[in-house]
Order: sequence, then structure tokens, then C-alpha cells
Amino acid sequence: MMITPVHRFRDIERKPEYLQPEKCVPPPSRASLGTMWFIRDGCGIACAVVTWMLVFYADFVVLLVMLVPSRDYVYSVINGTLFNTLAFLALASHFRAMLTDPGAVPKGNATKEFIESLQLKPGQVVYKCPKCCSIKPDRAHHCSVCKRCIRKMDHHCPWVNNCVGENNQKYFVLFTMYIALISLHALIMVGFHFLYCFEEDWTKCSSFSPPTTVILLILLCFEALLFLIFTSVMFGTQVHSICTDETGIERLKNQKPSWEKISGWEGMKLAFGGAFSLGWFSPFSNLNCESPAPAEAAAAPASAIMTQEEIEQFLAQDVAVQVLHE
Repeated sequence: MMITPVHRFRDIERKPEYLQPEKCVPPPSRASLGTMWFIRDGCGIACAVVTWMLVFYADFVVLLVMLVPSRDYVYSVINGTLFNTLAFLALASHFRAMLTDPGAVPKGNATKEFIESLQLKPGQVVYKCPKCCSIKPDRAHHCSVCKRCIRKMDHHCPWVNNCVGENNQKYFVLFTMYIALISLHALIMVGFHFLYCFEEDWTKCSSFSPPTTVILLILLCFEALLFLIFTSVMFGTQVHSICTDETGIERLKNQKPSWEKISGWEGMKLAFGGAFSLGWFSPFSNLNCESPAPAEAAAAPASAIMTQEEIEQFLAQDVAVQVLHE
């Protein structure tokens, strides 16, 4: 049995400091890990704060400029309740997408003990990330912002200050859907309010002065139109990725699938945590549907397991090795 390097397109930097196996320290135990996941990235934090401020601005204009001054009490109550419910669900989805571990691979697990526990079979390929010193599962990619390898990473989104991966894709999809819905709702209400103000006296259709009212409505219209287009496109691409079982990175790289695809309705059930229910639309329901264990997890015969010398050779490799019989 011998080990041969496997050449494959990779988006990594081949720097010597990443290739020293002695720098791979074992990951901390689960008991010592906190439950909070938060990326300390200045740009991402700023984008997340701006997202919340824009939602609050839209709520301010909808309530204080359009609905409160309205003489139709039923119209105001129905639209105010609907808009605020959708806005709350959008912010809750954003919160979950931002603070949920997207599927990070344990950092520093490229150790001799972990390699031995894998019991690698002949022909099996394993990948080592030289940046975070981790054994990368299939379909995992390294994120330079999160500084971790993420399972089924679709992309890193600064608006949620997190990667979109297998554990938080549902919350990202809900976030884009609810933002698109409140944007559409706001546009419709702005249109009706302009018609109402043109027919009535401008001084009576808002508690603000006519110039201030016009500026506030135009800004809201611009914001709603921009985010309606953006989030609708993102929602569509995410649903397409789920239904075709192909992440954004895999699609950009035109990567040939080496996995058994779970597409269509089964892919939606896997991403949203089970059979169709109201829980699909709730950012408060947790994911409880796990993908089946791969066949490679079965124990290999002793003759096919890597020796200590072969493990040390693997740790010195920068990308991947393949276990083969001579």
C-alpha cells in the first residue's frame, strides 16, 4: 500500500507555515466550547447593523407616515399587523442565520489520532486544509472570513455576517423571503398612499410636512425596490441550489458531483428539517433532519488501514492523499 498525491483545483495558498504538522493542535473538547457562534468581522458587523436599521426605518415610515394618520382604522390595523409580523420574522431569521454555526469543521483535527480513527480504505481520498489544519469532509470549503472550513458552503454573506452552509441555509432562505415580502408590501402601501395624498390635501394625509413626507416615501420606495429585487434573486438562487443539491461555489467551479445527489423535494426536506409543515416558515424551529451516514464510515480491514509512517506522510502533504494498493 502506498500514498500518492491527488491533484485537484483548490482555492488555497501553498505557504510553508501552513504545511507543518506540528502546528496542528487537537481541537478543544466539546465541553469547553461555547454555544454562541459569532464572526468578528468589521465589514460584516457593519452590514448586519445597516440591515436592521433599514428594517426599522421602513417600519417607522409605514407606521408613522402612512398608517397612523390614515382615517381607515381597519386598513391601518390589518396592514400594520401584517407588516410588523413579517418584519419580526425577517429580523428573527437574520438573527438565526448570523448566530448559527453554518457547519464548521473542527479546527486542528488533522492529528495522527484522528487519522487513525478514520480507518481509511484503499482508494479513499481525504483532504487536509493547510489554513485551519483540518481534515475536510466532502463538499467542504475554506472561508477566509470565518477562517474555518464550512460543510456545504454556498457563500459568505456580509449582510448576515456569516457563511451560508448546511446548518443555517434555512434561516438565510427565510430571511431573503421575508425581506422580499415586506419590501413588496411597503411598495404597495407607498403607491396607495401617494394616490390618497394626491386626491386629498397633503397636509391631512401625514403628520409630517408635505416635503418631508415626499422625501420619506421616496426613500422608502427606493429601499423597498432595491431589496425586493436583490432578495428575490437570492431567494431564487438558494431554492435552486437546494433543489439541485449544488452549492454556489460548486456551480461557479463547474464541479462534477462526486456525491449522491438529493434533489427536488427531498432536498427541501433535508434543508428545512423534515416533512413540510409550518415549521418550515419559522426561524425558531431547529433543524432535526440529518443526512444519512456515508458508506465510507464503515470500518476498514486492518490490511487497508494507514500505518503510522503513512499517516506522517499524509500530515506533511498540503492538500490530499489517496490510499492505494501497490
